[in-house]
This record gives sequence, structure tokens and C-alpha cells, in this order.
Amino acid sequence: MTALLPEGFRDRLPPHADAAAAVERQMLEVARLHGYERVDPPLAEFAEALGTRLKAGALRDAVRFVDPVSQRTLAIRPDLTAQVARIAATRMAHHPRPVRLSYAGPTLRLRAPELSPARERRQMGAELIGLDTVAAARELVGVAAEALAAAGATGLSIDFTLPDLVETLARGPLPVDPGAVAALRDRLDAKDAGSVAAIAPAYLPLIEAAGPFDAALVRLRAFDRTGILAARLDGLAAIARGLSGLAQLTLDPTERHGFEYQSWLGFSLFVAGAATEVGRGGTYMIVHEDGAEEAATGFSLYADALTGAAPDRRRLFLPLGTPAGEGRTLRAQGWVTVAALEPEDSPQAQLATHLWRNGAVEAIG
Repeated sequence: MTALLPEGFRDRLPPHADAAAAVERQMLEVARLHGYERVDPPLAEFAEALGTRLKAGALRDAVRFVDPVSQRTLAIRPDLTAQVARIAATRMAHHPRPVRLSYAGPTLRLRAPELSPARERRQMGAELIGLDTVAAARELVGVAAEALAAAGATGLSIDFTLPDLVETLARGPLPVDPGAVAALRDRLDAKDAGSVAAIAPAYLPLIEAAGPFDAALVRLRAFDRTGILAARLDGLAAIARGLSGLAQLTLDPTERHGFEYQSWLGFSLFVAGAATEVGRGGTYMIVHEDGAEEAATGFSLYADALTGAAPDRRRLFLPLGTPAGEGRTLRAQGWVTVAALEPEDSPQAQLATHLWRNGAVEAIG
């Protein structure tokens, strides 16, 4: 036996595990105060049900295996959103709409991209199900921003996208052969002007319609000569107004990577000190068992991406013989206390940053 773990897996050690747990608590509390009630789905469920609950499927990155009890194929969730969608569509189908749900738990991906190599992640988030409006989207983006601020994140940046933009234009004012839509979407996502020109040159202005939010929105409005995008662009502007002063905003209308099942709106969340995005969200459709579709909006966050390389660790050493009442008082004030259990115990041995001495807290240099 060795201490090695499979590729994409790792142990979470102190203080990182504590910091990630604190981030999770803070974010879920913000969601709770906005009326989002917690659900806790199981780690695995029948693969067929999990794969059909979202309109674009949810099994692309799922680890599957045969259940020895039922002899049916199960899937370990690669993402919690599909499970929350199942709960909303079945166990809570009777609940008045919209229904607000929050969640947190581990997920497992069959494979992971190079820039985000972890296969096991803790995901948390919130979903507003049964309403597809600008007001719903504005609320969710605002809750995400507030949750990140509560977790101590700074330098928030939100990058908006319009996931179904190419399909909308291809079916309307800028027709494209159905067989070429996927390639056009991919080339626009890659900002490959040469390939876009070869497939559908009318779409080239979309590559330039990306960047700081206000300027990009102006370029998109100029591009939209027929007005087919007017309602969603107005919606984007309304969402942006609600975030004034809270975040730096950008717009990349043809970004598709990671937004495969979102509909008219998608957004990625970035914060200072994090090498990659810390979350994403958007609008999407839930598929019910009878085939009916229901609109939803939500976001997901990843605590590990927010804890940084060296989370703060504040530990107050209580010398041997410190009265228990003093320790209780200090913990009520928010201190993490580590009490000496034998005479030779020391602040250094307990990784303490502060010392309780003569009724006062002293920093350890």
C-alpha cells in the first residue's frame, strides 16, 4: 500500500479543508437568507434518469457502474444541477413556482481539463426553478455576487455570454446550413476569424463584439439590425445595472465552453487571487418525465477555488490550567482555541498564532 491517490484526486489538509468548509457555510447562509432552501441529493442514481433530466443531457463526464443490487447502471454525479432539477420536477412538482433551492456536495468527473485537473470537487449553488425572466436572472446573479463577498472574495469579475446566440441567428435573420451550425459555433468560440469567414462571414462582427460590458453591448446592438436580440440585450443591461459597483463586467456573446445546456444567458465568475473561474451559471430548461420543459436559472460555485494558496489560520493557545470558562468566552468571541493538555505543551507545537496570558491575547511573532 502507498499514499498515492488516483490522478485528479487529493487529500484536503488543514488549514485548507477548514477554509473550504467555512466558504461553503458562508455562501449557503447567503442563499438561505434569500429564501433558497437546502436539498441534499444522493451521490449516485440511475444513469438514465440523470442523463435525461436536463435538456442537453448530463452524463458526458459521469462515472458509471452496474449496481449489484438492482443490476442497473448507476452514475456518480459529475454535477449537482441535474439532481436538483430531478427533485424540482418530481418530489417538489407540487411546490408553488418559482421554487428556490440551494445545495452543496461532492461531485466526480470521469476526466478533467488540463486547466482544472481535479476530478473530485465540492460544488455548491442555488437554483430558481419555474421562472425565466430578467428579474429571476438578476436575483441569481446578485445572490452569487453577495455569496462570494460573504466568503471574503474580492475583485469580482463577471463574464456574460449568450449560449444560444448562434442558433437563434441561424434560424432567423442570418440563416446557416444546419450541418454547419456546430462548426460555426465552435469557431466563434475559438475566435477563429478565418474559419468563421469561410463558413458564414456575416457572423464575423460577433468576434469583435466582446470585451468590457458597455462597449460590447453597444457593438452587439449595432450588429442586431433586425432587432431579434433586442429583448435579451435589454435584459443583459438590466442585470448589469443591478450589479453596479459590485463587480467588473465583461461580455463575450459567443463563449460556449462550459455552457452546453444553458439557454439565453450564461455567466462565469472570477475573483482576485484565483487562477481559474470560481463558478458559473445561467438559464436552462428542465425536462419532466412527460417531456414537458420548465425554465430555470441557477449558479454553481467551487469552494476549493476560493480558499487560496495559504488560508489564514488563527489559533489561540491556552496554557495548562486556563479556566474552562475563559476558553468558552474566547470561543464565543470567535477565537479558535487550542488548550495545553500537558506541562510541556507549547504554542509552537500547536501551531498557535496567539497566546492567552494574564487575561489578554498576545500575538506570537
